[in-house]
Amino acid sequence: MAKGRRLAAPQGQTTRPMQDRVKEAVFSSLGTEVAGADVLDLYAGTGSMGLEALSRAAASCVFVENDRRALAALNTNVTAVGLGGAVQSIDVARFVKTRAGGPYDLVFVDPPYDLELASVEAVLIDLCAILKEGATVVVHRRKGEPAPKAPGLLLVDERTYGSAHLWRFEKDLA
Repeated sequence: MAKGRRLAAPQGQTTRPMQDRVKEAVFSSLGTEVAGADVLDLYAGTGSMGLEALSRAAASCVFVENDRRALAALNTNVTAVGLGGAVQSIDVARFVKTRAGGPYDLVFVDPPYDLELASVEAVLIDLCAILKEGATVVVHRRKGEPAPKAPGLLLVDERTYGSAHLWRFEKDLA
């Protein structure tokens, strides 16, 4: 329904929408996990990942973003695409620490490249409390960075696409 739609994006370098080929690779690897999933798009930016999930029959999506310019683009995109979704204007670390919403089946974590690894790991640790059993978490960082670690998440796959590196985790059932 939203395929091929051009999304609004803020000017500048703070928001970098995921390249279409990388997004397609992520969703191809997820396969049938998306349909019916409750999705959380952290550091949502333009909302491209969450909107793609909704266009592939996800049950719901919560978009979390606190950059003013990115929020304007995100709200425009959610409205224009018309697939629903709830936008939360809050810092990601605060959102997961307060255990807002959930539980979630599928989470996209696409922080700014300059966010320190320790901050990303802290978010992942707090995120575990609002995940369903067996939930999938996809983390996007710059190529060459070490994999984030978080107790409760098992690394099941990693891939590099140009300058992007993606890790796929599942909530540990142990």
